[in-house]
This record gives sequence, structure tokens and C-alpha cells, in this order.
Amino acid sequence: MTVTFESLKRISDKNIVSPKGFTATGIHCGIKHKKKDLAILVSEVPANVAGVFTTNAIKAAPLVLTKQIVKECGKMQAIIVNSGNANACTGTQGYKDAEMMQQLTAEKLGIAKELVGVSSTGVIGEIMKMEPIEKGIAKITPTATLEGAIDFAQAILTTDTVTKNTTYSVEIDGKEIMIAGVAKGSGMIEPNMATMLAYVTTDADVDQQSLQQLLKEVTDVTFNAITVDGDTSTNDTVLVFANGVAGNQTLTPAHPEWDTFKAAFHAVSQDLSKMIAKDGEGATKLIEVKVEGATSDEEARKIAKTVVGSPLVKTAVFGCDANWGRIICAVGYSGATVDPTAVKIQIGTTMVVENGEPVPFSEEDLIVYLKQNEVKVAVALNQGEGQGTAWGCDLTYDYVQINASYRS
Repeated sequence: MTVTFESLKRISDKNIVSPKGFTATGIHCGIKHKKKDLAILVSEVPANVAGVFTTNAIKAAPLVLTKQIVKECGKMQAIIVNSGNANACTGTQGYKDAEMMQQLTAEKLGIAKELVGVSSTGVIGEIMKMEPIEKGIAKITPTATLEGAIDFAQAILTTDTVTKNTTYSVEIDGKEIMIAGVAKGSGMIEPNMATMLAYVTTDADVDQQSLQQLLKEVTDVTFNAITVDGDTSTNDTVLVFANGVAGNQTLTPAHPEWDTFKAAFHAVSQDLSKMIAKDGEGATKLIEVKVEGATSDEEARKIAKTVVGSPLVKTAVFGCDANWGRIICAVGYSGATVDPTAVKIQIGTTMVVENGEPVPFSEEDLIVYLKQNEVKVAVALNQGEGQGTAWGCDLTYDYVQINASYRS
């Protein structure tokens, strides 16, 4: 059975705690000057958990701890998250601090510490100030309310300008199943297996190994298909919690309604990915690059991501410059198989290149299109059946300013 995104039910007034059995909140504990900086997400029962993590060789201490839980236990009941300090490149002390966050949260909730994951985001290379963390964990109280969900989404942010949330509802085994997601990410976004911080909750009962495999597959075409600045963080994490409270029959690829769950999960991941790309540091526009006719889907995704990640393409979009030469140049150096005489390029609805040669077009009309807040580029290679899409954003003056003063 094929399930399309269009047939899915997105629920605008639901959030990360809308799936049954989840609570969350966020508070200001003192890592940052004023903004919320400590968040917690809890399942009422241990949930099957899946995760993907950064491929950066330098991995933050909390990520190492959390990755071990996913690999060895496959279950998690809570995640404690701080912003303002990445707890990365902090040596033995950094790992002890991550373990302390885990232990304090477990004691607060009355659960085994092996069921508590830890995430951190913020400045790299600074030892964590544990006193505000300890006091914050002691007073933080998750709730199953909209306010709690909003506070969680706000507390995990760094340079983001908006929170990022999405929720879908599907029916499986005659029961309503909800899948919700929340994420942060604005800069240092060049994923490979994962990106930024993202948390997905569902009240569905899903086999852990099937959930892990699904997350890896969907990540390749969503979280792994976005780029903001070409940097891969030390803390990138995506976690999925499936607590089974909805009471459906355990989902695996053999379940007759697996495709329904898979489509909704894909939709949640794609929504969050596009929100992150659109909210790139200093960004004013979302750029979508769709490639078809490649020798494989992998080659198509490689080209799409190369184009959307090109600084010259990104600055051209920012400046509303219809410079298609930068696009075809990126196609050529992507490393994928390309026949220059077969390439077609379209910006919006305007064909600018056909059979590798320029096509007359109205520059004035295209400039009007490029002034919109979403710009779509289509590349046809005419060499096979492969197709892929990537998302990114324009590169602006504000990006430089934000990152030139990140620590100040």
C-alpha cells in the first residue's frame, strides 16, 4: 500500500507531548543569562528508542553517553537537554558532568539511570557549570501541557529564531497513533547520518530494531538532505521514542499498516528538516533543489546537496541574481556522473538551461521569483531513474555577523 504525504493528517495544535504518555518542559537554570536553557522530555513507561548521531570524529560527552544507551539498551524513558554549553572537547570532566546530569535526572524521576539520555548544545570547549544544572534538575517538572511543550522547544534553542514542531495523526489497528517532533538547528548544519538536535515521540508500539532501521532510512532523505553552512557539529543527535501506550499491535515491516506509520514518520522528519534549513543563521529564504534522471538516487542526492550547499549559489539566491552558471558549476563538481550535453535546469517555472546550453528567458521575471522566501531549482540529468531532493538556505551578511560574535 502506498501512502502519500497529502493523505496524512497534520495537526497544527498538537505537539511533542500530544502522543499519549509523554510529558516535557523547559526552564532557565542559569547557563544562559536570561533565556531558557534546561529541558526535559519524559515517557511514562520505558520507550523503545532509536538514534542517529554525528559522524564528526570529535563527539561531545553527552552524545557518547546517549549513543551507548541506544546501542546497548534500546530503551529510554527520559532525555535531559541543556543549551548554552555543548560539553564538547571537555575531556574526562565533561563525561563525568554528563553522567552527573544523567544520575540527577534519574533520581528526580525515580527511574534507573540507564533509562536517561543526555543532550547538550552551545559553545564548544567550555567546562559545564554544574551548580545551575543541579539546581535546575531539582526543580524542573515536566507536564503534558501545551505550555510544557513550548517551554521544551524554547529551552533547546541556540541561535535559532523560531521553535520547530510538527505532529501527525494516523489510524493503525483501529487506534489513533500520533507522531510528533521537535528540533533545534540553525548553524553548523552539514549532516551525515544525523543533524542538530531532534526528538520524535510516538505512542505507537514499534519494534526497536525496525524503528532503528526506519530512522536510518528516513534520515538519509530528510535530516541528511539539508545543509546550512557545511559544518558538522560535535553534538548532532536525532532520537525517536516509541512508548506503545496507544496499544496497537507491534509495528514491523511485516505489519499490514507499516507503510502508514512509515509515511507519517517520514513527514515529521521532512517537516523538521525543512524548518531547520529555512531557519539557517541569518537566512531569508529556503532553497529546494530537486534532481532527477541521475544514475542512482544516491547520485541525485549528492548533486542536490552540492548545489544547495554551494556558497556561490546561496549568495546568488540572497542577491536575487539569476546566475544559473553557479548551479551548473556545482552540478559538475559534485562528483556524480554527469553528461554536460544532457543537463536541464529550471529555476521556479523558468527553464534556463537545456541540453547543457542556455535558454533565453526574462531576467526581470526571474528576479521577481527570486525575491520570494522559497526558491525551487530543478535539475534533470537524463541519464537514469535516480532522483533526490535537498534543502538549504541563502547565505547573508547576518550569517557572518552571528558567527563572528557567537561567544560574545
